[in-house]
Parts: sequence; structure tokens; C-alpha cells
Amino acid sequence: MRHPDDHPQPPSSSPGSPASPASGAFAPGAQTRDDRLLSALLTTAFVVLLAGALLRYVLKHGDSDRLPWIVGLSVVLAVVQVAGQARPGSRRAGRVRLAVVVACWVVVVLLAPSFAWCAVPLIHTALRLLPTRSAVALVTALATLVVLAELRLADGFDPNHLLLPPVVAALATGVFVYLTREATRRQHLIDDLVRTRRELAATERREGTLAERQRLSREIHDSLAQGLSSQNMLLQAADRQWGTDPQAARTHLRTAASIAAHGLTEARRLVHDLAPADLAEGAGLAQALATLAARESRDGLTVRFHAEGPDTHLPDQAASALLRTAQGALANIREHSGARTAALTLTCLDDTVALDVADDGRGFPAPEPGGTRDPLGDPDPLRGHGLPAIRARLRQLGGTLAIESTPGEGAVLTATIPLTPATPPAP
Repeated sequence: MRHPDDHPQPPSSSPGSPASPASGAFAPGAQTRDDRLLSALLTTAFVVLLAGALLRYVLKHGDSDRLPWIVGLSVVLAVVQVAGQARPGSRRAGRVRLAVVVACWVVVVLLAPSFAWCAVPLIHTALRLLPTRSAVALVTALATLVVLAELRLADGFDPNHLLLPPVVAALATGVFVYLTREATRRQHLIDDLVRTRRELAATERREGTLAERQRLSREIHDSLAQGLSSQNMLLQAADRQWGTDPQAARTHLRTAASIAAHGLTEARRLVHDLAPADLAEGAGLAQALATLAARESRDGLTVRFHAEGPDTHLPDQAASALLRTAQGALANIREHSGARTAALTLTCLDDTVALDVADDGRGFPAPEPGGTRDPLGDPDPLRGHGLPAIRARLRQLGGTLAIESTPGEGAVLTATIPLTPATPPAP
């Protein structure tokens, strides 16, 4: 295994996420509360073992010439270790302190073997600060020195003195390396999860933006664009008849002005809340459709409206969708079908509302299921939305769109929207 220092680490996940093991317990600003507690525990253990070994040496070798050296080195070890706990500093500073402590400890152990077991905290500190290979090499050297010190203290050969230090060092190293690997894997998983969540959130924002743009394009198409198209046709007709039939030309101009005024109201309504102007101020769908039929009855096209069923108060979204459907269908009838009459039929049932738009125009071949051709759309792809816009608007409300048409016999468009929440499909 490579130590976390041996390779670059992934970017930090989030401000509140756990620190990566690679950050190091002694990295500036990287210590967590658990890191500080563990550092304090290691320092305390080292100082206690150091004090116990020093007391043992004083009690058994109080008259030795080595005592001043032993006491001095013990004080240096304690001061350096406590200073490292008080001010962790950088990883490099931690390694320098470790080198000083190990060097002093080696000298002390050579002078007094009873200090050998102070190596236990040093082993863990080395594993935390050094790359794995360097740490294993240092742990091996420390364990070897502990074995030699124990053999010097023993009265005779004891297998435990030979086996216990290497086993303890191997267990400590193995457990530390395993936990480090698991922590690194877990941190990578957390980073991947956070990154995936951010990408998902960005994707959802993009999809929401696209859906809103499509919805606005449909609203503008079924209100402003259709009105502008009608005005264009009326103005062209007025221009053609201005010299031969001024009265008819003026009629076209007045109708165009009326459509322009209605379009201005639609534009203001779109800016305000995107609701159709005919539905503003509490007007019901039936009244809005009747107004639409009266307004569209001109220039050789007669539009009739008929309502069936109880006068049900429809949800705003359903009423708006059906009114937009009627507006789009009538605009296509006027511009493409050559019809002389059209009929709007609103049918309200207990759980469904349906709108039929029929005309006696030239008709068209019925579209195939799943086909891409839009028989109600404008032949110029830069102008209209037609059938896809109507179908998409109804689908958002759980509704359906059906079309019946035969060339030369007109067409019937039926938009249906359920008034009760759709039952989710069985798993």
C-alpha cells in the first residue's frame, strides 16, 4: 500500500466533511477533535512511560554515573513531546520533532534498556507522520532495539522477550494501515457522492430551465405569435383592398387593431403571471372560449361555441391549457385549413374535461402514432409549434390529445384532461 503522502488526494468534499487521512494529524489547520485527543493520548502515554522508566532507573541505579545523562535526555524527550502536542505545526515540523525524539530515545535505551517500551507511542506517531514504507522501516528498527533492550534486561533467555515486541509492532502497523486504507476509501466515496450530487443538481437546474423555456415558448406562440400572424394577414388584405374597397380595408385595419389590443393585454398578462388574458379576473373557461369564438369569427370563418355538462370550476392550469389549445388550433385552422366554419365544444364530466375543435376544411392524413410530422404545425419550422406544443402542454397535466381527419372532410381535435390525480402505476 502507498501512504497517503505518496499520491495526490482528491479535492475536499465540503466544509463540513471529515478530513481525509492524507491531511495528516499535524497538518496546519487540519486537526479534528479526534486528532487532538489521539495526539494528547499518545503524548500522555509517552510521558507516563518515560516517567516510569526514569523512576525505575533512579530506584535501581541511583548512584550510576549515567544518571545525569539519563535525567537530561528524559527531560528533553518530555519537553519536545509536550511542545509538539501544544503546537502541532506543519507535517515537516512534526517529522523533525519525531527525528529528535527517536534519536534521544535511542541514546537513552542504549544507556538504560528499561526505557525501551517508550517506543509504543513512537510507533504510532511514526505511522501517522511518515509514508508507509518509511514508517515500516522505522517501526522495524524500533522493534529490533526493543528486543535487544529486553534481552539485556532478562536474567536468561525468554522467548517472550524475543517475540512480544515484533508482534506488538506488527499488530500496531497492520491495524493502522488497514484503518488508513478504509478511511481513504470512505473519503473517496464521500467525495464521489458529493460530486455526483452537485452534478445531479446542476443537471436538474438545466432541465428545469429548459422546461421553463419550452413552456414560455408555447405560451408566447399561442398568444402573441398567433395574434401577430393574424394581424399580418389582415394588414396584407387591407393593403390589397385599399384602392378597390376602402371600406373593407378599414374593416381589416380595425380588426387588426382589436387583435393588437388583445395581444397587448396578453403580453401584460404573460409578464404578470402567464395566465391567458381571457381567464383573468375570475372568468371561467366557458366564457373565455365563447369570447375567443366571437373574436375569431371573421374573414369568412365562423366559429361557434357550445358547452355540455355542469358548469364546473376547473383548475387554473387545466383551464389555461385548454384555452391555449383552442387558440392554437383555431390559428392553424384559419391559416392552413381553408375552413368556413369551426366549432368549439367543451364537455365537463365529474372527473374529466374535454375540448373538441372541429372544422370543415381540407383536412389532412391522420398522423401515425409516434410520428414526427406535425399536421397542425406551420410548414415554416421557424414560425410555429403546432401539435407538439399542444401535446406537450396536455401531457404535463396528465391529459391526452386525439386527432381525426380525412383529406377533404375537415378535422376534429380532442384534448382531454383528467380532473382527479392520476393513479400511480403498479410496481
